[in-house]
Amino acid sequence: MSGYDPTADGWRPLPGAALPAGLGIPWAKKHDGSWLYGLQTGAEHGNNNGVVHGGVLMAFADHGLSFLAWEAADRTTCTTIQLNTHFLDGVRPGEFLELRGEVTRRTRGLVFLRGVAGARDAGGIRDAAAVDGIWRVLRPR
Repeated sequence: MSGYDPTADGWRPLPGAALPAGLGIPWAKKHDGSWLYGLQTGAEHGNNNGVVHGGVLMAFADHGLSFLAWEAADRTTCTTIQLNTHFLDGVRPGEFLELRGEVTRRTRGLVFLRGVAGARDAGGIRDAAAVDGIWRVLRPR
């Protein structure tokens, strides 16, 4: 474990919004008017190289940005139609992941977002992945 305590830093778990495939329970925190999303990593997220698997980072980023797309679409269901990921650094199992994201454009049917995921500890955050994507707003027919 990293020694970082998300609860003591104002984070709260979102048990009703679990990540798929048993990846874990996301955390959320409101900071300066924006939502941040987190995930406590563990040994089960690691690969043979001793770091968190890139697919875990991608699934986490997709899930967190989807929350932001949903809010931007007035809480209408959205689905990812494109997600680009640029890996910047490795994350060690046990580190707490944090996603900072923003809506860059919104149309009637699409939400464009970008964000950065990183490993958080008491001293700050180390960027691990830059992501951007497009979400389709699903309207009832």
